[in-house]
Amino acid sequence: MQAEIRSENKKPEAKKKFDVIIIGAGPAGYTASIYTSRAKRETLIISGILPGGQLMLTTEVENFPGFANGIMGPELMTTMRQQAERMGTTIIDDEVVNVDFKHRPFKILTYSEEYEADAVIIATGATPRKIGAKGEQEFSARGVSYCATCDGPFFKNQEIVVAGGGDSAMEEAIFLTKFANKVHVIHRKDTLRASKVMQDRAFENKKIQFHWNTVIEEIKGSQKVSQITVKDVTTNKVDTLEVGGLFVAIGHEPNTKLFQGQIEFDAQGYIALKNHTQTNVDGVFAAGDVHDHRYRQAITAAAFGCMAAIDVDKYLSERK
Repeated sequence: MQAEIRSENKKPEAKKKFDVIIIGAGPAGYTASIYTSRAKRETLIISGILPGGQLMLTTEVENFPGFANGIMGPELMTTMRQQAERMGTTIIDDEVVNVDFKHRPFKILTYSEEYEADAVIIATGATPRKIGAKGEQEFSARGVSYCATCDGPFFKNQEIVVAGGGDSAMEEAIFLTKFANKVHVIHRKDTLRASKVMQDRAFENKKIQFHWNTVIEEIKGSQKVSQITVKDVTTNKVDTLEVGGLFVAIGHEPNTKLFQGQIEFDAQGYIALKNHTQTNVDGVFAAGDVHDHRYRQAITAAAFGCMAAIDVDKYLSERK
């Protein structure tokens, strides 16, 4: 009798095998899980070290459809998470440390557990490169931005700074002239890396001023950015710019290190896709900024999450 009581009180073992495991919990991962869970696929999200992704580090989001008055980034991600859980998705806040895509079922190892899946969606995103200036972290989302399309409209009639010298920096500088009174481009060399057509467009724009051989030393302000200290690397002369914001445009690093040797990357280190969201490994899919180095928007990441989920459902149906 005692043995039966102990058996009844024993906690059920946590589930280790899922139809779909999604690695990453930003707009792409959450959206994918909403679709796979609604399709009756047992779905696990392993959120990683920053559940919610880059939007957890932003303030107001004005360009995500459905929110007429805007929404705070963390609130948007919390709402997506709640919707995914309501659909039946299991979410664990753990970090993946190793994967095995060479054997089936696929194996996903975290710090605390090993899981198996018939299909995997990689939605680990990309991380913007930092300039490493003093105050950069402190003023992130308080005047320091890594996305002109996302935050440019918040800087109407102000002077702002763009750091960088490639195509992305020129694109952002030109775009920001729609809102700012003046855009200072800070570049550590005396020539740009950008293509000639992008250079010509930037040079022709009267709102853009170039600061050559210059680096950003410090970002200052109270509630938000108000000053940026720059230094001429040839003369060591230090100057202060009275500006309302800084846009860092020196590239992104796709969060793909975990998958080296498991799937194929493109020349820039992003996950290479075939047939929409499928990687070179059947059953392994990718969604969002981890493969998309062109758009890098929350709405496009969510769209890719939807696409990957539909592709996964089709893949699992065909396997059966």
